[in-house]
Amino acid sequence: MSTKRITVIGDGAMATVCAMLLDSQGHRVTLWGPFADHIGQMASTRRNDRYLPGTPLPQSLQFSADDDEVMRDAELVVSATPTQFKRRVWGRLAGGISAGVPVVSVAKGVENDTLLRPTQIIDEVLSAAGKKDHALAALCGPTIARELERHLPATVCVATSDDGFAQALQEAFTTTWFRVYTHDDLVGVELAAATKNVIALAAGILDGLQAGNNAKSALLSRGLAEITRLGVAMGARQETFFGIAGVGDLATTCFSPEGRNRSAGEMLGKGQKLDAVLEEIQGVVEGVPTTRSVMQLAQQTDVEMPITAAVNAVLFEGLDPIEGIAMLMQRQPKAERVG
Repeated sequence: MSTKRITVIGDGAMATVCAMLLDSQGHRVTLWGPFADHIGQMASTRRNDRYLPGTPLPQSLQFSADDDEVMRDAELVVSATPTQFKRRVWGRLAGGISAGVPVVSVAKGVENDTLLRPTQIIDEVLSAAGKKDHALAALCGPTIARELERHLPATVCVATSDDGFAQALQEAFTTTWFRVYTHDDLVGVELAAATKNVIALAAGILDGLQAGNNAKSALLSRGLAEITRLGVAMGARQETFFGIAGVGDLATTCFSPEGRNRSAGEMLGKGQKLDAVLEEIQGVVEGVPTTRSVMQLAQQTDVEMPITAAVNAVLFEGLDPIEGIAMLMQRQPKAERVG
């Protein structure tokens, strides 16, 4: 991909590291945020102290809170706002995007109520604004922002039905430390990325209860089985869940001390209430609202998801985490199924 004018939507940690990565590749990158005061502070200090403290931002990186200006000349848009805010943000920005400009989402969730994936939300909002023919993709995989900021080796995949767009994104994002695979199962990649956050909450709860590595490893394997079942029921390919966006991201999210979903689960396991946990954690915990959506999808598709059901009960029904473990351990004995 030749040098492009790229707009990154979002002012969080992932948006910032995406902007830094693309800037390092020689692209003309503008980072947009919904709050002018925060964007102004980032522009003047060359830091994102709210979400990525201590990291200097390149002088060549541009900043804007102007909804129309930021989309006017963009040749590629990276959508890095959390899933539950994506509709509202794109409602502000859709009118300014030029015809045919491709969009890649890096969010990992399922919208409450509509049960739409991130690229589906973007497509719906753009279509409602009369904007059509925009290629859409999802970039997913194990991407702890703090590790990306330090240029530690990482691998992701970009999923889209447009082969040309996939290759262009692969070229734009690939560096000596950031490897990108192309993928054509957009449904599977986005569902794997979203549902693994629910399992990560469960993994954190086990950490908070000091339940041990045997329990955590069993959780990951059975969690992978149930999110794979859901994905297949919704039209995804089973093998997608055994790749970078599935088991790869699942492992990182469940074990990294820097993962927000695992950390939130750990705090719940130690007895903190959900409201206090969400207030204490810097940034959005995508797995919390996504748990509601995944439970609804499981009910609609008649897919059994016992771990997700237990997490949902802990989050929203007041179930004690210890009782949640007991509920899972005392299920009817059966043969193992992995898909």
